[in-house]
Amino acid sequence: MSKMITFIPKIRFKDYLNDWLYTELKEVKDVRDGTHASPNYFFSGYPLVTSKNLTDSGLNLNDVSLISESDYNEINKRSKVEIGDILLGLIGTIGKPVLIEEAGFAIKNVGLIKKDGQLQNQFLLQYLKTDLFNKYIQIEMAGNTQKFLGLETLRKTKVPVPSQKEQSAIGTLFRTLDDLLASYKDNLANYQSLKATMLSKMFPKAGQTVPEIRLDGFEGEWRIIKLGDVLSELKSGLSRELSNDDIGLPVIRANNISDGNLNLDRDIKYWFKVDPKGANTANYFVKENDILVNFINSEAKMGTAAIVSREPNRETIYTTNILKLTVKEDYYPYFIYLMTFVQSYQNYIKSITKPAVNQASFTTVDFKKYEFLCPAFQEQKAIGTYFSNLENLIAAHQEKISQLETLKKKLLQDMFI
Repeated sequence: MSKMITFIPKIRFKDYLNDWLYTELKEVKDVRDGTHASPNYFFSGYPLVTSKNLTDSGLNLNDVSLISESDYNEINKRSKVEIGDILLGLIGTIGKPVLIEEAGFAIKNVGLIKKDGQLQNQFLLQYLKTDLFNKYIQIEMAGNTQKFLGLETLRKTKVPVPSQKEQSAIGTLFRTLDDLLASYKDNLANYQSLKATMLSKMFPKAGQTVPEIRLDGFEGEWRIIKLGDVLSELKSGLSRELSNDDIGLPVIRANNISDGNLNLDRDIKYWFKVDPKGANTANYFVKENDILVNFINSEAKMGTAAIVSREPNRETIYTTNILKLTVKEDYYPYFIYLMTFVQSYQNYIKSITKPAVNQASFTTVDFKKYEFLCPAFQEQKAIGTYFSNLENLIAAHQEKISQLETLKKKLLQDMFI
């Protein structure tokens, strides 16, 4: 039996005072692996799980190969997976531990830690997600030409062995966190799906003048207008050398516009406030309800847009490859911004984009010619408000998920190290 090492974690529940013991995993758990052979695959049969099926969200059987009953039974003679066991990748994708909640499959090139033994798998699962374990993996694999974690190496992994009650308390804490994260992620996916669906149904389809779904109290056909007619200003930004040091004005670049979101807090570069060429920087400040559009970029990013949903905390400018759109008072900015999501806009941007070796572009003259269907102001406002509220829900869930993941990462670090 390997030598025991004592240890006290940085954060722990107040009712537990005894030192933790560290020992090799094989001393406290039954550790196996799946087949290394390559059975024949069929259109029907039993699932064969490999490391590609192990994800941060659990076991994913959407893309799984199927094997015969005889191969399934043969593999499971030595590595049958039961509910409560842990799987983790040994070849290709390394790690990604998953606690099994459904059985009925075989495994290949995957580590199997059985549920019985001195360590509870709900506790062990969290340890296998720590940076400490991941660093151990990286050290053990250093120099290998192929990503591969040997079974014996896994068995020799040093693991903590607190009391059964403390294991249970820690395992329950992280299970609660994981369940809460899963709930927020499910809700986020539902809101994002709802947004995509409503964007396709609350704007008229090609050849029609009214949407499939309409908010209560509105009727009549939408009218065709040009983008240039709704703008009071259309201006590209300043082109100057930028710095990573916070020595002047923060600058919005293409990197700050992604999937309709404007990130004013990360990946910001700066530009000194005094312009040696005499440009009036105040003309390039972004304000709430301004719409920012990429018009000199890779073809994939052309026309992508974001709206400034809140006044920046400090004076902020934007670079020359971005257009700033300011909407006239008799149009609702968030509705006009939503037009950048519809298929007709995306098709039009593709039609006016001029490819280039490094960066594609389109002209502001062509951009202003874009035609779209538009309702009266009150309906614009109602639609804009509906999607703005939906986007706020999405952002709130994304923020909560980020907070919970940060908390979990901190607890994993301090409760095991």
